[in-house]
Amino acid sequence: MLVIGSDHGGYELKKSILELLRKRGVNCADFGTDGSDSVDYPDYAAKVASAVSSGEAELGILICGTGIGMSISANKFPGVRAALVHDDFTAQMAREHNNANILVMGGRVLTPDQGKRLVEIWYDAKYEGGRHQKRLDKISVIEQRVINH
Repeated sequence: MLVIGSDHGGYELKKSILELLRKRGVNCADFGTDGSDSVDYPDYAAKVASAVSSGEAELGILICGTGIGMSISANKFPGVRAALVHDDFTAQMAREHNNANILVMGGRVLTPDQGKRLVEIWYDAKYEGGRHQKRLDKISVIEQRVINH
C-alpha cells in the first residue's frame, strides 16, 4: 500500500500523481489535502509518515511547495527515510542506495510531467542492499539513541 499527501502547494501535482498511480494499478490512499486552500504541511506529513512508520503503508509520497517542509517533518518519524528529489538521478538513488520509503517533491518546483516521471523512476527502482545496508543500519542506531535519550 502506498499513501500520498500534500498541502495546498502540492495539491495540483498530487492529483496528477494519483492519476498515474491508479492507471498503473498501484494500491494507494489519498491522505489529503483536498483543495488549494491554505493548510499546514506538517499535518499531512504526519499522516503519511505515521502510516509508513507504523507499517500501515509500505511507501508514501509527500508534496508541498518545495518539498523541504514535508521532508523535514516526515523524517521525525521512526523508520521513515523521506527523500526530497528533484531529478531522475536523485529519484533513482533515493530508492537504490537509501531505500527511501517516502518520496518527497515540490509542487511549485516540478511540472506534472516531471513529477510523474520521478514517481515512476523511484517506484520502479529496487533497493540494492549490500554496502548501502550498513549505512542504513547506522541511521537506525542514531535513531534509537535519540528515541531512548
